[in-house]
Amino acid sequence: MPRSSTKDLSLFATLSDRLADAFKNLRGKGRLSEADIDTTAREIRIALLEADVALPVVKEFVAAVKERARGEEVSGALNPAQQIVKIVNEELVTILGGETRRLRYAKSGPTVIMLAGLQGAGKTTLAAKLALWLKEQGRTPILVAADLQRPNAVNQLQVNGERVGVPVFAPSPGNGVGDPVDVARGSIEEAKRKLHDVVIVDTAGRLGVDAEMMAQAAAIRDAVQPDEILFVVDAMIGQDAVTTAQAFLDGVGYDGVVLTKLDGDARGGAALSIASITGKPVMFASNGEKMTDFDLFHPDRMASRILDMGDMLTLIEQAEKSFDQEQALKAAEKLSGRGGEFTLDDFMEQMQQVRKLGSMQKIMGMLPGMGQFREQLENFDEREIDRIQAIIQSMTPAERANPKLIDGSRRARIARGSGRQVSDVNGLVDRFFEARKMMMQFARGGMPGTPGMEGLPGFAGAAGRRKAVKSKPAKGRRVSGNPAKAAAAEKARREKAASAAPNPCGRPDGESIDYEKAAAALDLPQDFGKYLK
Repeated sequence: MPRSSTKDLSLFATLSDRLADAFKNLRGKGRLSEADIDTTAREIRIALLEADVALPVVKEFVAAVKERARGEEVSGALNPAQQIVKIVNEELVTILGGETRRLRYAKSGPTVIMLAGLQGAGKTTLAAKLALWLKEQGRTPILVAADLQRPNAVNQLQVNGERVGVPVFAPSPGNGVGDPVDVARGSIEEAKRKLHDVVIVDTAGRLGVDAEMMAQAAAIRDAVQPDEILFVVDAMIGQDAVTTAQAFLDGVGYDGVVLTKLDGDARGGAALSIASITGKPVMFASNGEKMTDFDLFHPDRMASRILDMGDMLTLIEQAEKSFDQEQALKAAEKLSGRGGEFTLDDFMEQMQQVRKLGSMQKIMGMLPGMGQFREQLENFDEREIDRIQAIIQSMTPAERANPKLIDGSRRARIARGSGRQVSDVNGLVDRFFEARKMMMQFARGGMPGTPGMEGLPGFAGAAGRRKAVKSKPAKGRRVSGNPAKAAAAEKARREKAASAAPNPCGRPDGESIDYEKAAAALDLPQDFGKYLK
């Protein structure tokens, strides 16, 4: 089955699957033999080679894993299989660069960032993504159109700059007209004059590495003296990415690498090879078509995703940037029962908030263990969210506030209004009630019956109810067989009951109460009954 539709999971899909299979064979073993280690190492080697990782990197990686696997850290481990996974994770982090490398900013004057790379790597689009990212960090960047070779490169940068709200310095029309060195040199003065603190220079690429390309890039470098030179490489070109990266390093030099098209369907070897081969860290990664699909490259998080451990930190960071805190607090209050009832309007607002994070495939791909559901995620139709929204918007405000009002005729009308089937409306309403019930149970302190939840607030009452149901019926009051003793005991019981404080749950003499008559005498609000259902 082709994986071209798998936008956010496919780059390392093959590698993740092969590594998971290698680890699966270790489960349940209390101690690893030499044969187990050799077999696992061989499977890891094959997985890396199939992922198009450079051979020197594969050899170094497998040797390190085998050496550590034979050491005391595995032989003395309670769970050797988990310890092997831990070792592989740490070695993956190492070959991916070890630590997150952040931009260095100039101490005085504007910080100059120069982009270099082959044509088609996505430099022009990435320049705008980087500008938007810097803008969100509180910087005031300016884009420089120094790619005067590729047709419409200047125009493309101007369009992208407008999309992200960043000005573009483009004194030359391009299409083979103008001197890119003069443009780059003039951009520094322009930035100082208009108080921009970051200059991003987009340079020309070629279909292949050649002397003319290297000479032009070196001339621009000498003219602007950049604080950072970033080599932009297409993560989908495999081994060629490493060769090109090394050629640029020798010819021009650079400080860090930016990987583009991480959402593609290639095997991901470039990402695992470049940092180790060149000694230069991967600094940024672009993983989608949107201008916001760009962020710092975190080796530890990427390793975690490869091993299907998820990437919760990135998901949390994206949620913090995208979610409306006030709306989230209101929803939380409603789910806990303090802010009214959670309605379909609230549900739709939360769904729209989640959509700001990106595709559902991308979000789910950041959760641990989702590799086993890859096929389902690949087949997930993102338009389903639009269909749900259409159904909700076809309801009246009263129906959205209280879905219990939606009877058979109303469901038929809603289905016609949204262009869906009545079964779709039924399914949405049923799932909403189930989801709301589950979310409210979590918000109020846990899911009854879940192991380890007994100590959480709100669970004690439920636990007590279950125990009460399971308890044996109480035995009747014991009465002595001696008539004199029985009469004395009954007299003492009546005297004690008469002197005790009134019992709110019954009468002192033990007689039953007519609760229906007592309830009728209470002056309760007319609609109070709905709280007792």
